[in-house]
Amino acid sequence: MHGYGEDGTAINKKAEARETIAKALRELDFGASEKLARINSVGSGWEQDDIDAVLPFHPDGIVIPKVESFEQVEWASRIIETAELKHGWPVNSVRVLIGVETAKGILNLKEIAAHPRLDAIIFGGEDFAASIGAARTRDAVELLYARQAVIVACAAFDLQPIDIVTIDYKDIEALRVESEFGARLGFVGKQIIHPAQVEPVQKAFTPSDEAIAYAKRIVETFEASQRGEGRVFIGWQDDRYALAEEREESIGTWVGSRTLVRV
Repeated sequence: MHGYGEDGTAINKKAEARETIAKALRELDFGASEKLARINSVGSGWEQDDIDAVLPFHPDGIVIPKVESFEQVEWASRIIETAELKHGWPVNSVRVLIGVETAKGILNLKEIAAHPRLDAIIFGGEDFAASIGAARTRDAVELLYARQAVIVACAAFDLQPIDIVTIDYKDIEALRVESEFGARLGFVGKQIIHPAQVEPVQKAFTPSDEAIAYAKRIVETFEASQRGEGRVFIGWQDDRYALAEEREESIGTWVGSRTLVRV
């Protein structure tokens, strides 16, 4: 994910950043990786120039930070739709990913997540903590409510929830613990800021061979019982097939999870 560094790029460097991102999209071969361009927040005054600079190169998605309303997503969607029609691209070929990083954004998740062009919600833990006056702690307990709110909204609208950044990129153990906890909560991917974070995050969000085999056994056992081939009790109740389907679907979600590299 390439961005204009909405929090870190000096005002007098914004134009240069746009040129750099446009050149990267035009000239670099990203292979199988998604090409995502992060613009400045809607209302910053720089967002129009940002999106105009990258759209001609047909990125896979536009990332909008600090989203607090449905209207902010709709603003980008209208511009993207115009570009798709102009260039003859398939409808919805450019997706929108958003960062939710404030108290207002969390409160408005139900409306925001309903936008049809949305693909994922990225939770910005550091900015959210600042917005509510919370002190950041190692176990991130101050972020738990908001993290779960993002997961619930994504589950309700079939979006991908992307978890917080682990700021201390040298602390691989903290990254591992935080990544595994995020995966257990229901996140399907995590933001990273350093190459050293790639492997631990991918490992945390990829199911083990044992988990895959167990989920397949659940599905196979129930389907066999439905064919009259007998039943083996494995510990679930009336919703056992629904649970089995969810487990199998989760495997596909985990394997296809996103690791967002912020550069």
